Amino acid sequence: MSTTTESWLVGLIGEGITASLTPPMHEREAQENGLQYLYRPVDLTVNGRSGTEVGDLLRYGRDLGFNAFNVTHPCKQLVMEHLDEVSDDAARLGAVNTVLVTESGFIGHNTDHSGFGRALATGLPGAALDKVVQLGAGGAGAAVAYALLKAGVGELTLVDLDPARVQERAQALSALFPAAKVTAGAAADLPAAMAAADGFIQATPVGMHSHPGMPVDPALLRPGLWVADVIYRPVRTKLIETAEALGCRVLDGGHMAVGQAVDAFELITGVRPDPARMRAHFLEMVSNGL
Repeated sequence: MSTTTESWLVGLIGEGITASLTPPMHEREAQENGLQYLYRPVDLTVNGRSGTEVGDLLRYGRDLGFNAFNVTHPCKQLVMEHLDEVSDDAARLGAVNTVLVTESGFIGHNTDHSGFGRALATGLPGAALDKVVQLGAGGAGAAVAYALLKAGVGELTLVDLDPARVQERAQALSALFPAAKVTAGAAADLPAAMAAADGFIQATPVGMHSHPGMPVDPALLRPGLWVADVIYRPVRTKLIETAEALGCRVLDGGHMAVGQAVDAFELITGVRPDPARMRAHFLEMVSNGL
């Protein structure tokens, strides 16, 4: 356990985030490490502010003594123009979810991609990465696809209901990872793509409490296919439960949620947290309906 007289004041900027589990995850882990750490949501919806005001909020926070911010929808791209420095991965992704307030200015990072990369490595060790299919190319999907290719996926098929978005995403990723094959697909391509795939990742809202259901036909799932979901409310989505029952190795969305928090916490404090302890706390909160 580390002890220090320094304290941290951290915020989360985004819409509808008052009930986010990220602040209590950070605060509990800080307490376990003997750190004085206060993490507060800055909910744009509650405060009647727009995502375009994220730059002002960063500057107000700096003047009020905040050490860092996490930023989420709709600010991950909007915040970019207000930063003095951006990590290589965040620049390549075009999105930031962690901002450090330093003497030299605002420094942006992206722990969404590293959070999923960590989840994949620890939650599905040794998973085959030759051919992977991903459903959903939106905000979370962009970070997941980047993490997959960075982890060494050889062929990535991206499927999304928005043809323009998925084409743009596939082209951007192909440019960033020229050694990999990135293909844009439509829903009609899913059966053939999944039949040849090693893994499947679902990165759409389908399966959330507010959007219940299965994102794909269960008939497309089979033993030997690993299956991951980015949704963590509920942690046990219908996709995860169905895939597991069919004999698939599965990775629930809680792993990514905790992974991004683990990396953000270390960036902010310089202290490496305990990922297993943070996941246990996360699952405890989810089971209690928080």
